[in-house]
Amino acid sequence: MKVLIVNTSDVQGGAARAAYRLHKSLLVQNIDSKMLVQSKSSDDFTVETTSSTKMQKGLNKLRPMIDSIPVRFYKERTKTVFSPSWFGFGDVIDKINKINPDIVHLHWINDGMIKIEDLTRIKVPVVWSLHDNWAFTGGCHIKWECEKYKESCGACPRLGSTKENDLSRKIFKRKERTFSQMYNMTIVGLSSWLNECSKNSTLLKDKRHINLPNPINTDLYRPFHKERSRELWNLPKNKQLVLFGAKDATSNINKGFIELGESLHQLESNNIEFVVFGGTEPKDSQHFGFKTHYLGYLHDDISLVTLYSAVDVMVVPSLQENLSNVIMESLACGTPVVGFNVGGNSDMIEHKKTGYLAKPFESTDLTNGIEWVLNNPDYDELCQNAREKIVSTFDSIVVAKKYIELYKNLLND
Repeated sequence: MKVLIVNTSDVQGGAARAAYRLHKSLLVQNIDSKMLVQSKSSDDFTVETTSSTKMQKGLNKLRPMIDSIPVRFYKERTKTVFSPSWFGFGDVIDKINKINPDIVHLHWINDGMIKIEDLTRIKVPVVWSLHDNWAFTGGCHIKWECEKYKESCGACPRLGSTKENDLSRKIFKRKERTFSQMYNMTIVGLSSWLNECSKNSTLLKDKRHINLPNPINTDLYRPFHKERSRELWNLPKNKQLVLFGAKDATSNINKGFIELGESLHQLESNNIEFVVFGGTEPKDSQHFGFKTHYLGYLHDDISLVTLYSAVDVMVVPSLQENLSNVIMESLACGTPVVGFNVGGNSDMIEHKKTGYLAKPFESTDLTNGIEWVLNNPDYDELCQNAREKIVSTFDSIVVAKKYIELYKNLLND
Protein backbone atom coordinates (compact mmCIF):
# COMPACT_ATOMS: atom_id res chain seq x y z
CA MET A 1 0.00 0.00 0.00
CA LYS A 2 1.38 3.36 -1.09
CA VAL A 3 0.29 6.42 0.91
CA LEU A 4 1.06 10.03 0.02
CA ILE A 5 0.74 12.60 2.80
CA VAL A 6 0.29 16.14 1.50
CA ASN A 7 0.92 19.21 3.65
CA THR A 8 2.16 22.73 2.94
CA SER A 9 5.34 22.14 4.97
CA ASP A 10 7.04 19.18 6.59
CA VAL A 11 8.12 20.26 10.08
CA GLN A 12 7.26 23.97 10.47
CA GLY A 13 3.99 24.51 12.35
CA GLY A 14 1.65 22.33 14.35
CA ALA A 15 -0.18 20.70 11.44
CA ALA A 16 3.11 19.98 9.69
CA ARG A 17 4.63 18.33 12.74
CA ALA A 18 1.49 16.22 13.23
CA ALA A 19 1.41 15.16 9.57
CA TYR A 20 5.13 14.33 9.63
CA ARG A 21 4.68 12.25 12.78
CA LEU A 22 1.97 10.22 11.06
CA HIS A 23 4.24 9.77 8.03
CA LYS A 24 7.08 8.46 10.20
CA SER A 25 4.68 6.24 12.16
CA LEU A 26 3.46 4.64 8.94
CA LEU A 27 7.03 3.96 7.84
CA VAL A 28 7.69 2.16 11.13
CA GLN A 29 4.70 -0.06 10.31
CA ASN A 30 6.30 -0.88 6.92
CA ILE A 31 3.81 1.19 4.94
CA ASP A 32 5.22 2.77 1.75
CA SER A 33 4.59 6.36 2.83
CA LYS A 34 5.85 9.53 1.17
CA MET A 35 5.24 13.16 2.05
CA LEU A 36 4.75 15.95 -0.50
CA VAL A 37 5.21 19.54 0.66
CA GLN A 38 5.47 23.02 -0.76
CA SER A 39 8.11 24.13 1.75
CA LYS A 40 10.68 21.56 2.89
CA SER A 41 12.84 22.29 5.95
CA SER A 42 14.06 18.80 6.84
CA ASP A 43 16.65 16.70 5.01
CA ASP A 44 14.39 13.64 5.07
CA PHE A 45 14.66 11.80 1.74
CA THR A 46 11.12 10.44 2.16
CA VAL A 47 9.78 13.99 1.91
CA GLU A 48 9.42 15.38 -1.62
CA THR A 49 8.90 19.01 -2.52
CA THR A 50 6.72 20.54 -5.19
CA SER A 51 9.58 22.81 -6.26
CA SER A 52 12.38 21.22 -8.30
CA THR A 53 13.68 24.37 -10.02
CA LYS A 54 14.88 27.74 -8.73
CA MET A 55 11.93 29.42 -10.39
CA GLN A 56 9.46 27.08 -8.64
CA LYS A 57 11.19 27.61 -5.30
CA GLY A 58 10.96 31.36 -5.76
CA LEU A 59 7.29 31.16 -6.72
CA ASN A 60 6.53 28.97 -3.71
CA LYS A 61 7.91 31.65 -1.41
CA LEU A 62 5.55 34.16 -3.03
CA ARG A 63 2.49 31.92 -2.99
CA PRO A 64 1.27 32.81 0.54
CA MET A 65 1.45 36.51 -0.27
CA ILE A 66 -0.25 36.12 -3.66
CA ASP A 67 -3.01 33.92 -2.24
CA SER A 68 -3.78 36.53 0.44
CA ILE A 69 -4.36 39.38 -2.04
CA PRO A 70 -8.22 39.14 -2.03
CA VAL A 71 -8.23 39.23 1.79
CA ARG A 72 -6.33 42.51 1.97
CA PHE A 73 -9.30 44.45 0.65
CA TYR A 74 -11.05 43.81 3.99
CA LYS A 75 -9.50 46.45 6.23
CA GLU A 76 -11.55 45.49 9.31
CA ARG A 77 -10.53 41.83 9.29
CA THR A 78 -9.28 40.11 12.43
CA LYS A 79 -5.66 39.06 12.77
CA THR A 80 -6.37 35.40 12.09
CA VAL A 81 -5.53 33.30 9.05
CA PHE A 82 -7.98 33.43 6.13
CA SER A 83 -7.24 31.44 2.95
CA PRO A 84 -8.96 31.97 -0.43
CA SER A 85 -6.89 29.20 -2.09
CA TRP A 86 -7.50 30.75 -5.49
CA PHE A 87 -3.95 30.86 -6.87
CA GLY A 88 -3.41 28.41 -9.71
CA PHE A 89 -0.34 27.97 -11.92
CA GLY A 90 0.74 25.00 -9.86
CA ASP A 91 1.40 21.42 -10.84
CA VAL A 92 0.91 19.93 -7.38
CA ILE A 93 -1.90 17.65 -8.54
CA ASP A 94 0.18 16.55 -11.52
CA LYS A 95 2.96 15.59 -9.10
CA ILE A 96 0.48 13.72 -6.90
CA ASN A 97 -0.85 11.73 -9.84
CA LYS A 98 2.68 11.07 -11.12
CA ILE A 99 3.68 9.58 -7.74
CA ASN A 100 0.62 7.37 -8.23
CA PRO A 101 -0.23 6.50 -4.61
CA ASP A 102 -3.09 4.26 -3.52
CA ILE A 103 -4.26 6.83 -0.99
CA VAL A 104 -3.77 10.61 -0.91
CA HIS A 105 -3.91 11.89 2.67
CA LEU A 106 -4.38 15.66 2.75
CA HIS A 107 -3.56 17.73 5.82
CA TRP A 108 -3.01 21.54 5.88
CA ILE A 109 -2.84 22.57 2.20
CA ASN A 110 -3.03 26.37 2.28
CA ASP A 111 -0.56 29.25 1.71
CA GLY A 112 -1.35 29.04 -2.00
CA MET A 113 -0.31 25.38 -2.31
CA ILE A 114 -3.45 24.00 -3.96
CA LYS A 115 -6.33 25.78 -5.67
CA ILE A 116 -9.66 24.49 -4.35
CA GLU A 117 -10.94 23.43 -7.77
CA ASP A 118 -7.81 21.38 -8.50
CA LEU A 119 -8.67 18.85 -5.79
CA THR A 120 -11.12 17.17 -8.18
CA ARG A 121 -8.20 16.04 -10.35
CA ILE A 122 -6.81 13.65 -7.72
CA LYS A 123 -7.35 10.18 -9.19
CA VAL A 124 -7.36 8.01 -6.06
CA PRO A 125 -9.29 7.95 -2.75
CA VAL A 126 -8.70 11.04 -0.63
CA VAL A 127 -8.42 11.15 3.16
CA TRP A 128 -8.41 14.65 4.62
CA SER A 129 -7.31 15.30 8.21
CA LEU A 130 -8.81 18.56 9.45
CA HIS A 131 -6.39 20.58 11.58
CA ASP A 132 -8.72 23.57 11.81
CA ASN A 133 -12.04 24.85 10.43
CA TRP A 134 -10.92 25.84 6.92
CA ALA A 135 -12.22 22.86 4.92
CA PHE A 136 -15.85 23.53 5.84
CA THR A 137 -15.88 27.36 6.05
CA GLY A 138 -15.76 30.21 3.59
CA GLY A 139 -12.06 30.72 4.21
CA CYS A 140 -11.45 31.19 7.94
CA HIS A 141 -9.27 28.72 9.84
CA ILE A 142 -10.53 29.79 13.27
CA LYS A 143 -14.26 30.31 13.39
CA TRP A 144 -14.52 31.18 17.09
CA GLU A 145 -18.22 31.76 17.87
CA CYS A 146 -19.41 31.96 14.23
CA GLU A 147 -21.64 29.14 12.93
CA LYS A 148 -22.42 30.49 9.47
CA TYR A 149 -20.61 27.46 8.02
CA LYS A 150 -23.83 25.56 8.81
CA GLU A 151 -25.54 27.69 6.15
CA SER A 152 -23.49 29.38 3.42
CA CYS A 153 -21.16 31.89 5.11
CA GLY A 154 -21.28 35.56 4.05
CA ALA A 155 -21.10 38.77 6.11
CA CYS A 156 -18.01 37.17 7.59
CA PRO A 157 -17.04 38.38 11.09
CA ARG A 158 -13.43 37.29 10.53
CA LEU A 159 -13.29 39.57 7.49
CA GLY A 160 -15.14 42.34 9.33
CA SER A 161 -17.66 42.20 6.48
CA THR A 162 -21.35 43.18 6.52
CA LYS A 163 -22.07 42.10 2.94
CA GLU A 164 -23.69 38.72 2.38
CA ASN A 165 -22.06 38.17 -1.01
CA ASP A 166 -18.54 38.77 0.26
CA LEU A 167 -15.33 36.80 -0.23
CA SER A 168 -16.37 34.14 2.28
CA ARG A 169 -19.61 33.44 0.38
CA LYS A 170 -17.73 33.16 -2.92
CA ILE A 171 -15.15 30.76 -1.45
CA PHE A 172 -17.96 28.74 0.14
CA LYS A 173 -19.67 28.34 -3.25
CA ARG A 174 -16.38 27.31 -4.89
CA LYS A 175 -15.93 24.60 -2.26
CA GLU A 176 -19.53 23.51 -2.63
CA ARG A 177 -19.08 22.94 -6.37
CA THR A 178 -15.73 21.20 -5.88
CA PHE A 179 -16.69 18.89 -3.01
CA SER A 180 -19.85 17.79 -4.82
CA GLN A 181 -17.57 16.20 -7.43
CA MET A 182 -15.32 14.42 -4.89
CA TYR A 183 -17.17 11.16 -4.36
CA ASN A 184 -14.36 9.23 -2.69
CA MET A 185 -13.27 11.59 0.08
CA THR A 186 -13.14 10.66 3.77
CA ILE A 187 -12.89 13.33 6.45
CA VAL A 188 -10.78 12.74 9.57
CA GLY A 189 -11.78 14.88 12.52
CA LEU A 190 -8.64 14.89 14.64
CA SER A 191 -10.68 15.80 17.73
CA SER A 192 -14.21 14.74 18.59
CA TRP A 193 -15.17 18.44 18.60
CA LEU A 194 -13.89 19.17 15.08
CA ASN A 195 -15.37 15.93 13.82
CA GLU A 196 -18.81 17.05 15.01
CA CYS A 197 -18.34 20.54 13.52
CA SER A 198 -17.52 19.02 10.14
CA LYS A 199 -20.41 16.53 10.27
CA ASN A 200 -22.79 19.43 10.93
CA SER A 201 -21.41 21.64 8.17
CA THR A 202 -23.14 22.32 4.88
CA LEU A 203 -20.02 21.57 2.85
CA LEU A 204 -18.94 18.24 4.35
CA LYS A 205 -21.99 16.76 6.07
CA ASP A 206 -22.52 14.24 3.26
CA LYS A 207 -18.96 12.90 3.40
CA ARG A 208 -17.78 9.87 5.34
CA HIS A 209 -16.35 10.96 8.72
CA ILE A 210 -14.10 9.29 11.25
CA ASN A 211 -12.57 10.59 14.47
CA LEU A 212 -8.88 9.66 14.61
CA PRO A 213 -6.17 11.62 16.45
CA ASN A 214 -2.63 12.62 15.61
CA PRO A 215 0.06 10.19 16.82
CA ILE A 216 2.99 10.90 19.12
CA ASN A 217 6.12 8.86 19.77
CA THR A 218 5.86 8.20 23.50
CA ASP A 219 9.33 6.63 23.56
CA LEU A 220 10.66 10.06 22.61
CA TYR A 221 8.16 12.21 24.49
CA ARG A 222 8.53 10.83 27.98
CA PRO A 223 9.42 12.20 31.43
CA PHE A 224 13.02 13.32 31.88
CA HIS A 225 14.79 14.03 35.18
CA LYS A 226 13.33 17.32 36.49
CA GLU A 227 16.46 18.69 38.19
CA ARG A 228 18.69 17.87 35.23
CA SER A 229 16.15 19.47 32.91
CA ARG A 230 16.23 22.64 34.96
CA GLU A 231 20.01 22.64 34.87
CA LEU A 232 19.96 22.36 31.09
CA TRP A 233 17.65 25.38 30.82
CA ASN A 234 19.29 27.30 33.65
CA LEU A 235 16.00 27.43 35.51
CA PRO A 236 15.73 27.64 39.32
CA LYS A 237 15.36 24.40 41.25
CA ASN A 238 13.55 25.97 44.20
CA LYS A 239 10.64 27.56 42.32
CA GLN A 240 7.35 26.32 40.91
CA LEU A 241 7.52 26.80 37.14
CA VAL A 242 4.51 27.61 34.95
CA LEU A 243 5.02 27.03 31.20
CA PHE A 244 3.27 28.60 28.22
CA GLY A 245 4.19 28.05 24.59
CA ALA A 246 2.96 27.91 21.01
CA LYS A 247 4.01 29.07 17.58
CA ASP A 248 4.08 32.88 17.80
CA ALA A 249 2.98 32.43 21.40
CA THR A 250 2.99 36.10 22.44
CA SER A 251 1.59 37.57 19.19
CA ASN A 252 -1.05 35.07 17.98
CA ILE A 253 -4.31 36.38 19.47
CA ASN A 254 -5.86 32.90 19.41
CA LYS A 255 -3.21 31.48 21.74
CA GLY A 256 -4.54 33.45 24.71
CA PHE A 257 -1.45 35.29 25.96
CA ILE A 258 -3.62 38.24 27.02
CA GLU A 259 -6.07 35.99 28.85
CA LEU A 260 -3.19 34.17 30.50
CA GLY A 261 -1.75 37.48 31.65
CA GLU A 262 -5.00 38.33 33.40
CA SER A 263 -4.90 34.95 35.12
CA LEU A 264 -1.27 35.18 36.20
CA HIS A 265 -1.86 38.55 37.84
CA GLN A 266 -4.27 36.78 40.19
CA LEU A 267 -1.77 34.19 41.41
CA GLU A 268 -0.90 34.81 45.04
CA SER A 269 2.21 32.66 45.43
CA ASN A 270 5.66 34.28 45.65
CA ASN A 271 7.31 30.99 44.75
CA ILE A 272 6.40 30.99 41.04
CA GLU A 273 8.35 31.79 37.89
CA PHE A 274 6.90 31.91 34.38
CA VAL A 275 8.48 30.29 31.30
CA VAL A 276 7.54 31.08 27.68
CA PHE A 277 8.64 29.37 24.45
CA GLY A 278 7.61 29.91 20.84
CA GLY A 279 7.81 33.68 21.00
CA THR A 280 10.04 36.52 22.10
CA GLU A 281 9.29 39.05 24.80
CA PRO A 282 6.66 41.47 23.43
CA LYS A 283 7.38 45.19 23.14
CA ASP A 284 4.69 45.98 25.69
CA SER A 285 5.83 43.29 28.09
CA GLN A 286 3.51 42.45 30.92
CA HIS A 287 4.92 42.33 34.42
CA PHE A 288 3.21 39.45 36.16
CA GLY A 289 4.71 40.06 39.57
CA PHE A 290 7.29 37.30 39.21
CA LYS A 291 10.27 36.55 36.98
CA THR A 292 9.57 35.51 33.39
CA HIS A 293 11.95 33.50 31.18
CA TYR A 294 11.46 34.02 27.43
CA LEU A 295 13.18 31.13 25.62
CA GLY A 296 12.31 32.04 22.02
CA TYR A 297 11.57 29.49 19.31
CA LEU A 298 12.38 25.81 19.81
CA HIS A 299 13.04 23.59 16.81
CA ASP A 300 13.79 20.10 18.08
CA ASP A 301 12.05 17.41 20.08
CA ILE A 302 14.76 17.00 22.73
CA SER A 303 14.52 20.67 23.72
CA LEU A 304 10.78 20.33 24.12
CA VAL A 305 11.02 17.09 26.12
CA THR A 306 13.49 18.59 28.60
CA LEU A 307 11.48 21.80 28.90
CA TYR A 308 8.16 20.04 29.56
CA SER A 309 9.98 17.90 32.13
CA ALA A 310 11.52 20.93 33.81
CA VAL A 311 8.24 22.65 34.71
CA ASP A 312 5.40 21.88 37.10
CA VAL A 313 2.42 22.80 34.94
CA MET A 314 1.70 23.67 31.31
CA VAL A 315 -0.97 26.28 30.57
CA VAL A 316 -2.77 26.32 27.20
CA PRO A 317 -5.20 29.29 27.32
CA SER A 318 -6.09 29.20 23.59
CA LEU A 319 -9.48 30.57 22.57
CA GLN A 320 -9.82 27.67 20.12
CA GLU A 321 -7.84 24.44 19.79
CA ASN A 322 -8.39 21.32 17.72
CA LEU A 323 -5.99 18.67 19.03
CA SER A 324 -3.11 20.62 20.50
CA ASN A 325 0.40 19.21 19.97
CA VAL A 326 1.52 21.14 23.04
CA ILE A 327 -1.07 19.50 25.29
CA MET A 328 -0.26 16.05 23.93
CA GLU A 329 3.49 16.56 24.28
CA SER A 330 3.29 17.94 27.81
CA LEU A 331 1.04 15.15 29.06
CA ALA A 332 3.29 12.55 27.42
CA CYS A 333 6.16 13.99 29.45
CA GLY A 334 4.10 13.62 32.62
CA THR A 335 3.38 17.34 33.06
CA PRO A 336 -0.27 18.23 33.83
CA VAL A 337 -2.01 20.80 31.62
CA VAL A 338 -4.46 23.58 32.44
CA GLY A 339 -6.59 24.99 29.61
CA PHE A 340 -10.02 26.31 28.78
CA ASN A 341 -12.69 23.70 28.11
CA VAL A 342 -12.89 24.48 24.39
CA GLY A 343 -12.48 22.56 21.14
CA GLY A 344 -10.67 19.26 21.46
CA ASN A 345 -8.96 19.99 24.78
CA SER A 346 -11.21 17.59 26.66
CA ASP A 347 -10.01 14.72 24.43
CA MET A 348 -6.72 14.90 26.32
CA ILE A 349 -7.24 16.92 29.49
CA GLU A 350 -9.44 14.92 31.86
CA HIS A 351 -10.65 17.40 34.45
CA LYS A 352 -8.82 16.97 37.75
CA LYS A 353 -7.27 13.73 36.50
CA THR A 354 -4.65 14.77 33.93
CA GLY A 355 -5.02 18.50 34.44
CA TYR A 356 -7.71 21.13 34.79
CA LEU A 357 -10.38 22.34 32.33
CA ALA A 358 -11.28 25.93 33.13
CA LYS A 359 -14.57 27.57 32.21
CA PRO A 360 -14.06 29.17 28.78
CA PHE A 361 -12.31 32.51 28.93
CA GLU A 362 -12.76 32.99 32.70
CA SER A 363 -9.34 34.12 33.87
CA THR A 364 -10.22 33.49 37.51
CA ASP A 365 -10.99 29.83 36.84
CA LEU A 366 -7.76 29.53 34.83
CA THR A 367 -5.97 30.82 37.94
CA ASN A 368 -7.87 28.28 40.03
CA GLY A 369 -6.65 25.53 37.71
CA ILE A 370 -3.01 26.57 37.92
CA GLU A 371 -3.17 26.75 41.71
CA TRP A 372 -5.05 23.44 41.92
CA VAL A 373 -2.26 21.66 40.03
CA LEU A 374 0.63 23.38 41.81
CA ASN A 375 -0.81 22.74 45.28
CA ASN A 376 -2.23 19.29 44.63
CA PRO A 377 -1.30 16.81 47.39
CA ASP A 378 -1.55 14.01 44.82
CA TYR A 379 0.63 15.79 42.24
CA ASP A 380 2.70 12.67 41.42
CA GLU A 381 -0.49 10.71 40.66
CA LEU A 382 -1.65 13.56 38.42
CA CYS A 383 1.62 13.33 36.47
CA GLN A 384 1.29 9.57 36.15
CA ASN A 385 -2.30 9.90 34.89
CA ALA A 386 -1.16 12.42 32.30
CA ARG A 387 1.46 10.09 30.91
CA GLU A 388 -0.84 7.05 30.91
CA LYS A 389 -3.57 8.93 29.03
CA ILE A 390 -1.29 9.66 26.08
CA VAL A 391 0.41 6.26 25.99
CA SER A 392 -2.91 4.40 25.92
CA THR A 393 -4.71 6.57 23.37
CA PHE A 394 -2.26 8.58 21.25
CA ASP A 395 0.91 6.49 21.01
CA SER A 396 2.22 6.37 17.44
CA ILE A 397 1.96 2.58 17.12
CA VAL A 398 -1.64 2.54 18.38
CA VAL A 399 -2.73 5.41 16.11
CA ALA A 400 -0.81 4.31 13.01
CA LYS A 401 -2.56 0.93 13.05
CA LYS A 402 -5.94 2.67 13.08
CA TYR A 403 -5.00 4.75 10.04
CA ILE A 404 -3.75 1.67 8.22
CA GLU A 405 -7.07 -0.02 8.93
CA LEU A 406 -8.89 3.03 7.51
CA TYR A 407 -6.76 2.98 4.32
CA LYS A 408 -7.38 -0.74 3.80
CA ASN A 409 -11.12 -0.33 4.25
CA LEU A 410 -11.20 2.46 1.66
CA LEU A 411 -9.23 0.41 -0.85
CA ASN A 412 -11.52 -2.58 -0.34
CA ASP A 413 -14.73 -0.59 -0.90
